[in-house]
Amino acid sequence: MITFVLSLVALVCGYFLYGRFVEKVFRPDDRPTPAVAKADGVDFMVLPSWKIFMIQFLNIAGTGPIFGAIMGAKFGPAAYLWIVLGCIFAGATHDYLSGMLSIRNGGANLPEIIGKYLGNAPKQVMLVFSVFLLLMVAAVFVYSPASILQALCIDTMSDAGLLGNSTFWIVIIFVYYIIATMMPIDKIIGKIYPVFAFSLLFMAGALLVMLFVKQPDIPELWEGLSVPALTTKNIFPCLFITIACGAISGFHATQSPLMARCMKSEKMGRPIFYGAMITEGLVALIWATVAMYFFYNEPTPGYQEMAGGEEVIGKAPGIVNLICENWLGVFGSILAILGVVAAPITSGDTALRSARLIVADFIHLEQKSIRKRLYVCIPMFAAVMALLIWQMSDKDGFEMIWSWFGWSNQTLSVFTLWAITVYLVQQRRNYFISLIPAMLMTTVSVTYLFSEQIFNLDLTYASCIAGATCLVALVWFIVWMKRNKRL
Repeated sequence: MITFVLSLVALVCGYFLYGRFVEKVFRPDDRPTPAVAKADGVDFMVLPSWKIFMIQFLNIAGTGPIFGAIMGAKFGPAAYLWIVLGCIFAGATHDYLSGMLSIRNGGANLPEIIGKYLGNAPKQVMLVFSVFLLLMVAAVFVYSPASILQALCIDTMSDAGLLGNSTFWIVIIFVYYIIATMMPIDKIIGKIYPVFAFSLLFMAGALLVMLFVKQPDIPELWEGLSVPALTTKNIFPCLFITIACGAISGFHATQSPLMARCMKSEKMGRPIFYGAMITEGLVALIWATVAMYFFYNEPTPGYQEMAGGEEVIGKAPGIVNLICENWLGVFGSILAILGVVAAPITSGDTALRSARLIVADFIHLEQKSIRKRLYVCIPMFAAVMALLIWQMSDKDGFEMIWSWFGWSNQTLSVFTLWAITVYLVQQRRNYFISLIPAMLMTTVSVTYLFSEQIFNLDLTYASCIAGATCLVALVWFIVWMKRNKRL
């Protein structure tokens, strides 16, 4: 528990110290924001700062800081290091600067930002890449909550009937997606997201209290490699892919423009963008510690203390339900349902909203008219349905989509960080705050691609390829920077 407490303190201090430093590097000012200058009553509108924070937190969180942290805890206490250092120096910096760049560029979406700072070719690649990633998010976050709701109805009802059919729940969730994606941002997202965000934060707070009450005997960071990993995967790069939303996630850069279009002042950026990511890191830290208890507690691991624990040891949603039910009672079970059902659904609908805006910006189609929103949404919904049908027909479909989503997610952060670095160089500001994370995530993504995703190369060979790729990118950047200084 000492490592856990020190990690909590480090994240809070990171917000006030490093977060303020990053803010000073960017230098927010009093210029009119897109919410004021481009107000349209649909996507561009001023919302209260507390509401923007709650929506941003739920948009970027979903179940990521819960499921990712639980599975990441199988690597042992090294998970603490990645959550804390990744969140402060990479994830929160990535989220803040990408969100602020969106504001500075009229509420621009990620492909537009990448195009401006990295060129037209990367923009075209990122347009396809980010839209496909967002459609994968929507497909994954329809299937998983629908399966959970189906199982819940079967377990609690003697005759579940239609409610015990996953297709029924998929249709219900998809109808909600259509409505939420099409409606102005303040009608559904602005009203219900803060409630769901509060439930996630309350659940994390309640578990934090229970951790201090129970004082579990869990591994400390200084025990290092003496703690046996409960997974056969290599800690590098797999830990960095498994724990994404609690440390750094490229998906966040697709979500920040939604809130960049609702902020009244640039000076709201640090509490909203940097602060939401630090909050997500805190949630991930709490769930990683709960999982440490479940996997490693001495003398008896949590999964042996709880009835049904051994049955769900490899299933993050089952662990969430079991822990909340045993530690928080009936109320905890309700919060768990909100966490594993409502959170992914809300992430899915904002993913589709982001995809709509990215496509609309690319084809220069205004979105104030419902008819023109439908022009973008109909083919997009059809693509998600096709992914869903394939996913359900193939027994390995979900795992395959999730695997590619994890890699795509972190690869997206690579392009975003390099774009941020170019911007900082152009502005003659401290570019090392994004250059170092960009190099790290380049190495992680390439290593994972070659060792886990496609060629299944030995880790040594994959790491050499990744190192060479990172070196080429760095040399290319240095040459560009020297030319830029001569202009």
